[in-house]
Amino acid sequence: MRRAATKARRTRNIVMKLMGGAVLAALLVASTTFAAKAAPAPGDATALLLAAEQHFQAGEYGTAISTLEAAVARNPYSADAYYWMARSYYELRDFTKSIAQAERAVALNAKNSIYHQWLGRACGGEAQKKHSFFLARRVKKEFEQAVLLDPSNISARRDLEEYCIEAPWIIGGSKDQAYAQVQAIEQIDATEGHLAQAVYYQEAANRTDLAEKEYRQVLSSAPSKIEPYFEIMYFFQSRGEAAEIEHAITAAAQVNANDPRLGYYRGVARVLSGSDPDGAEAYLKSFLATTPDRSDWPPHASAREWLGRLYESQGNRVAAAEQYRAALRLDPDRSEARERLRRLE
Repeated sequence: MRRAATKARRTRNIVMKLMGGAVLAALLVASTTFAAKAAPAPGDATALLLAAEQHFQAGEYGTAISTLEAAVARNPYSADAYYWMARSYYELRDFTKSIAQAERAVALNAKNSIYHQWLGRACGGEAQKKHSFFLARRVKKEFEQAVLLDPSNISARRDLEEYCIEAPWIIGGSKDQAYAQVQAIEQIDATEGHLAQAVYYQEAANRTDLAEKEYRQVLSSAPSKIEPYFEIMYFFQSRGEAAEIEHAITAAAQVNANDPRLGYYRGVARVLSGSDPDGAEAYLKSFLATTPDRSDWPPHASAREWLGRLYESQGNRVAAAEQYRAALRLDPDRSEARERLRRLE
């Protein structure tokens, strides 16, 4: 989740949890029923596609799927419609359907880098779910194709870098190949190069000191985009450094003070510091109430876990356990929430 988690990640540890637990099943039937009522009036496929994208951005993934189904009924050759359907199923963690829709998008436009990248991500989700080395190998193949088709696709290069770092050699892991992506990214964008280098230092070289140096260099350069700041916040969150998170929040607010992800990190920083518990609770609850649960943002499961930690620090064991259970319902693989709940029980 470094970038969502940014990746939230983060959203990009695709392969090394192949032996992890099952993912949360999506309640597609209820979503589709709601979508049928919320679908726009009949129109051309383009209007439906635009409406579906709006539903997606709002976190209404079931509604987006129903709208996209109507769009492909009008235009079965719309690669974009299948792409957004793949994205929607991905957010619902239905990776089988996400793969199928991404494959249709690729079949219609095999030269689109983004389509291959998301096909790789969908394969990664299914590989983790089914513990499949075959699918894991396909992840790398699709990421490599995405980079080949568009060498300037930094996001695909970052995906490929992290795959090569995290995957065992038997399914294509290679630190040398990962570093090659770092070098390529540096040639495209200096800020992104520092971020890619930081990931390499932390995850491949086990040098968090050098990773921190890269993140601080990014912070001192004051990027004009907000995403790099969230990677920095995630890094300092993982180290439990509340003051450094607040420093990054202050800088990010100069770019976009209204980004709702700032509220999540403000809550986390206050839980870590032990200051302003009422503010911490308000920030985290507001984040949960006003944002969609998406793979490239801090997960709602994480916000629940931090609320649990806040209540636990206040001695409210019942409320803490309730939040840890809620976090595990959203993401059964959260080991920290499971361990904290075990201790409470």
